[in-house]
Amino acid sequence: MNFTRRAFLASSTALAMAPSAFATGGEVPFDRRDVIALARDLASRPYAEREMVPQEWQDLTYQQYRSIRFRLDRALWYETETPFNVDFFTPGLYFPRTVKVLTVERGMASPVAFDLDMFDKSKDVPQLPVDDTLGFSGLRLRTEMHRPGKTDEFCVFQGASYFRAIGLNEVYGLSARGLALKTGDPDGEEFPEFIRFWLERPEPGQREMVVHALLDSPSVTGAYRFKVSAGSDCVMDVEATLFPREELPHVGIAPGTSMFLFDQTNHSLFDDFRPAVHDSDGLLIRNGAGEVIWRPLANPARLQISSFVDQNPLGFGLLQRKRKFSDYADLEALYHKRPSLWVEPKGDWGKGSVTLVEIPADQEIYDNIVAYWRPAQPYAAGSQVDLSYMLVWGQEPQRTAMPRVINTAMGENTFGDGRLAVIDFEASDLFEDLSAVSIFANSPHAKTSDGVLQRNPDTGGVRLAFSFEPGDRDHVELRAQLLVGKQPASEVWLYRWTA
Repeated sequence: MNFTRRAFLASSTALAMAPSAFATGGEVPFDRRDVIALARDLASRPYAEREMVPQEWQDLTYQQYRSIRFRLDRALWYETETPFNVDFFTPGLYFPRTVKVLTVERGMASPVAFDLDMFDKSKDVPQLPVDDTLGFSGLRLRTEMHRPGKTDEFCVFQGASYFRAIGLNEVYGLSARGLALKTGDPDGEEFPEFIRFWLERPEPGQREMVVHALLDSPSVTGAYRFKVSAGSDCVMDVEATLFPREELPHVGIAPGTSMFLFDQTNHSLFDDFRPAVHDSDGLLIRNGAGEVIWRPLANPARLQISSFVDQNPLGFGLLQRKRKFSDYADLEALYHKRPSLWVEPKGDWGKGSVTLVEIPADQEIYDNIVAYWRPAQPYAAGSQVDLSYMLVWGQEPQRTAMPRVINTAMGENTFGDGRLAVIDFEASDLFEDLSAVSIFANSPHAKTSDGVLQRNPDTGGVRLAFSFEPGDRDHVELRAQLLVGKQPASEVWLYRWTA
């Protein structure tokens, strides 16, 4: 986990809990309805901060904290017939408040006590105080996947309401969140936090792990249920019940948070040996009308927010499409192995917009991309909001019949005026007869040239190039698509160029 770029998250929001909800001594009956009742009760009370861990834990250096490692032989359900193991993280450094963790077996919940002997640590770690009130900062799920007799990690919950997952042979990249509040607002963002987890013990042979979480923040509480399946893709079925303490005019549902520094659209701004640096390179949307939209990500000079108005979207997600090592040439970060994240709504999500927030960044340690669903109507204070959706983490968890955009490049139009946009589409039978393929490329803000379509012998697909003249405008919206007759022959390519 890249703690540096998430350092502000754990300390940005104070946590609260009703006194009755702290009773974790011994076994107690458990049902998902209990988590919903706790969230409802919590929302009826004024928000209050929870205590922070002792100062000695907060004063740990980055290297000291990283050197505290969980012992795999102390994992929950280790060397039992249970098909999943659970590891835990200590508090400290960027995680000054703890979460309570309980296991659920045969309908009864019991707490998992914190024990420093669960961890190995280097000699540089000072003596740390431990008492009965100390808890964990998060947890990690592992199961046997492709190595018989050995477990692999595939999911982590740690920090605010953040969690991350990977498919087989991938490395951690972008994150998801339980909820986003006021992202990009001038008054600042609010970061709800998961403050308690319940882990249902899976039966032998079971391939899903069920995790319940209680969420709290000054504006809202919530009860979450995650049914998590590991494999070539990690699939999560999510049920969420929210209880706003106050009206929520700007709420982000199923938010994904990622990093985009540069690629061929803006490489000239970075003196870097690598061709590209990003956890995700585009936002894919399948809107309620069935249109497929690809929006390459940008690292703008100033904050920009894009809203794609829709009703009952079929899905959206932040994707990492470039999959060759040579796309990044990074032997350490392994960006070509970072997962994509696809969100598939269930039920009636009504009117709203898929919202993309792009924040200026000068280093890859900062998560500067956020994408989420923003309902058109605010959630009212005192209401109950029930939501469900599926999250899929994997190499390309969503494919459509439309030929995909596989690369976007920008630069000065060397042999003409304005700027040049170059878009590569993957190979497709639709492009067998190029004379039958027509080009739609325009902008509401700038004059665009007639597009030129050529075969790309390296990709087997086709390349579209056109120029546009921004003049003195500070931004230009661009749109392009290939057609055969009147039928779409590619995804819709959208881009916002900024000066």
